[in-house]
Amino acid sequence: MWSIAIYTGTSPFTLKPSQPVLTRDHVTDISADFVADPFMLRRDHTWHLFFEVQHSQTQLGEIGLATSDDAHTWTYQSIVLREPFHLSYPYVFEWQGNYYMIPETLNAGAVCLYKALDFPYNWSRVARLIEGQLADPSIVRFEDHWWLFACSTPYQHDTLRLYFASELAGPWTEHPQSPLIQNDNCRARPAGRIIQFDNRLFRFAQDCVPQYGSSVRAFEISNLHEHTYAEVEYDRNPVLKAAGTGWNASGMHHIDAHEQAPGHWLACVDGTRPLNQSV
Repeated sequence: MWSIAIYTGTSPFTLKPSQPVLTRDHVTDISADFVADPFMLRRDHTWHLFFEVQHSQTQLGEIGLATSDDAHTWTYQSIVLREPFHLSYPYVFEWQGNYYMIPETLNAGAVCLYKALDFPYNWSRVARLIEGQLADPSIVRFEDHWWLFACSTPYQHDTLRLYFASELAGPWTEHPQSPLIQNDNCRARPAGRIIQFDNRLFRFAQDCVPQYGSSVRAFEISNLHEHTYAEVEYDRNPVLKAAGTGWNASGMHHIDAHEQAPGHWLACVDGTRPLNQSV
């Protein structure tokens, strides 16, 4: 039973808990089992929150949308993207005046790029970036290149690969040090947006021990170039973890953090609880 909440804090690593703002009960146009994997961005003073909605009948993930003027009170809008295959992890971003989304598209056999034809409701698949089954693809623009991290063992959660390209549509090349991580399900699978904080680059990873979606850990990317890669674990991990009770009693596995002003961060996160436990 995954739900979505908004956290705030003085940094992306010191976020204060809150109650969930979106659950499956907020979804009005389909029957939903859960909501998870939230990503958000702001346009024209409105926050747009995109997230996975698990369809109860088809058991496929679809991409839902909620909006807010203050990032605390949210209104569910509708499903904005569905495919004949499962969708999740709707990593949305703006580039050169256009809005793009790279969701997880495992059963399409590739990492697919979508472009908003009429933001935020109308999305079109415009490219297959990288062939293969890659979970939770996470993209960032850094030093005139695009970089994309993804997990190539989506059911073991223990392998992290890295790709790069000069142009968003590619061609994409696998990094010579890739896979960066193997046989380690504590830090391989991506867990949200890659961010810059204090002039440093950080990625988030799911800690899938003792089970999938247990907690979120942060890693500083200390070296990111075409031929070299290095990272250092944040010294106060995990940055998100199960609360033991309530809506996130069993685990947390996602964060999308945004700096609003110096010392003021806002993040959408998700958490899970047993089905028979109340919020």
